Amino acid sequence: MFEWMAWTTPVAVFFLCIVLMLVGMTVWELKSPTVLRRGFLPLETTRGDRLFIGLLSAAYVNLAFVGVSGKLVGLLGLESEPSIWISFVVSMGLLVLIMRRG
Repeated sequence: MFEWMAWTTPVAVFFLCIVLMLVGMTVWELKSPTVLRRGFLPLETTRGDRLFIGLLSAAYVNLAFVGVSGKLVGLLGLESEPSIWISFVVSMGLLVLIMRRG
């Protein structure tokens, strides 16, 4: 069923985090309905809006890292490609920033 995707540990952890966030946000919304607020994003958002924007941003960070990591080997003279865990940490940090301040 899942043979079409390269399931490595970082990929599985990334998707597991997304599932846990969605479940957590559902429970949080049921216990405490959200209100519109304005942060650094140029529009009023709810928690769900910020989660969606944050997840899209996290996906783009990971895709950009995968695209650039091969070129970094040549540019910086690395022995191997940088760990995908770097992009995971950066993307989760960006998601937290958007959820808190967005």
